[in-house]
Amino acid sequence: MKTIIAILLLGLSSFSLFAANDKPLEEYAYYGFEPEIVTNYISNRNKLGYVRLSVELMVKNPEDLVSLERHDPLLRAAIVEILGNQTEDKVKSLTGKEEIRRECYEMVNRLLEQETGKDLVVNLLFTKYLYD
Repeated sequence: MKTIIAILLLGLSSFSLFAANDKPLEEYAYYGFEPEIVTNYISNRNKLGYVRLSVELMVKNPEDLVSLERHDPLLRAAIVEILGNQTEDKVKSLTGKEEIRRECYEMVNRLLEQETGKDLVVNLLFTKYLYD
């Protein structure tokens, strides 16, 4: 029994070494907006609705974080504007949340293309998404 476990462990470790040597892992970096983004959305009720979220931008090259930091106010304003134009139903639904995330991703890349000449963001993630 111990021999079988030892063989399996050796097989797994050699597999991971083979996989590591086969293709180098890509290096990603994340830029998070600080503080969190809090804004109002269009509400159907008499009460004002708000959404609070943490946004992380994923880039392939860690050196691109400097450009993201430089353009932070522009990107934050674009995300706040997109969120502020959403309806309550869209903010509160899963498909709506994904549509909003996709719209933010496209807008961020469009703005970065205008400012830097290239698409820097690989993905945009909502790591916290709270609404009322």
